Amino acid sequence: MKTTTNAKYKTVSINYISIAVAIGGLLFGFDTAVISGAITFVTAQFSLDSIAEGWLVSSGLLGCIIGVAITGLASDRIGRKRTVILAGILFLVSAVGCAFAPTFATLVAARLIGGIGVGMASVISPMYISEFAPAEKRGSLVAYYQLAITAGILLAYFSNALLVHFSQHDFSSRMMTWFFVEETWRPMFLVMAIPSLIFLGMLLRVPESPRWLVWTGKKDQATAVLKSVRTPKEALQEIEALDNAKQKTEKRKIRLSDPRIRLPLFTGITLAVLQQFSGINAIIYYGPRIFQSAGMEADNALAFQIVIGSVNLLFTFVAIKYADKYGRKFLLKTGLGGIIFSLFALGALFHWGYTEGVVLLVLMLLFIACFAFSLGPITWIIINEIFPTDLRVKLVSICTMSLWVAVWLVGQFFPWLLDYAGAAATFWTFGFFSVINFVFSWKVVKETKGKTLEEVERVWHVGGSH
Repeated sequence: MKTTTNAKYKTVSINYISIAVAIGGLLFGFDTAVISGAITFVTAQFSLDSIAEGWLVSSGLLGCIIGVAITGLASDRIGRKRTVILAGILFLVSAVGCAFAPTFATLVAARLIGGIGVGMASVISPMYISEFAPAEKRGSLVAYYQLAITAGILLAYFSNALLVHFSQHDFSSRMMTWFFVEETWRPMFLVMAIPSLIFLGMLLRVPESPRWLVWTGKKDQATAVLKSVRTPKEALQEIEALDNAKQKTEKRKIRLSDPRIRLPLFTGITLAVLQQFSGINAIIYYGPRIFQSAGMEADNALAFQIVIGSVNLLFTFVAIKYADKYGRKFLLKTGLGGIIFSLFALGALFHWGYTEGVVLLVLMLLFIACFAFSLGPITWIIINEIFPTDLRVKLVSICTMSLWVAVWLVGQFFPWLLDYAGAAATFWTFGFFSVINFVFSWKVVKETKGKTLEEVERVWHVGGSH
């Protein structure tokens, strides 16, 4: 009876740690989506031209790039936990700074700070979970991060809609009228302070990554941490494996230029870039425009956007449930099969002009559902599994930087492609890149389910089976 109770306690502890750290993904999703509702109000408030409007949006992306660039140094020096906390503080500062920005320049600076937090969280949150999770649950626990991103996006949509509705009320207070009615964009940003505070509060009970502790010579602390979430036998076995891996790493002295790093790094970068070249962000952020180009009313198009966000959230649970049961490659190939079909079918609908009715929505939701259980979470899972501990944060940062560059490229060229090449060619282009991803996932990506990170390292760096 005691053993069963202890096992349940260990499971609860691991789930709490993973959920707490994954909330960084919720703040990531909220921060990137909240601007979609606020941009119209901000543009009117400060009389922005197209260049200034673009700078407001892209300042967050610039912050992401800075955040990714500094995460490696910060994480190796101050630890995974403190780096996650730093990201949470930046989110909080950004939320308050944006909400009470007296000038446009101040607002951009606050958005830049939030972007740094997004960049840091996009590297460190899934990495921390992958380093902490037991091998048999690592896939599902890292998928919590993608689930949190989708929840943050959906929360931002609902929050913006509720605040717009709330702004229709009459307030007796001049301050309330100014804040909620005259400048509705301010509370849109301030809402993010609530999950930021929850995030920071939950992190207080989260321990440091045992792998980082071992690698920095704090073996006793690492043992204590592992004993709190593993059985004593499992904890000692894992500590021994970590210690042995550290000694081997110190002897072999792998560097970024080492040939053994090339295949996993090439794989991580390719998966990160092709995740975005599937067109996911274009469809999420430009969904209303796509639906309107099909002849739908603006209000209906916005409602469908919320439906898309909901499907994105719900189907991420498929990855959580099956990533460790059927494996990463199975979910990747299955999801990509549905993505390819839906993209080429969508292109055909727009090409032949059959864009009225329910078929367009069904195909769009099929795409979102397939992405939600495959490319979305599995890309993050694999990127955070395939690198050795001593280089993991640096290599994950490179892959994450590649993902953000791809986000920028899609954001820059999608509107142009939609205007000049048309919706059909746009969807077929995304379908073409998804075909490449399918072949790559089939031929190059190696299965990692059920393996410890040290075993995964041997598969990728010594050459194991697919």
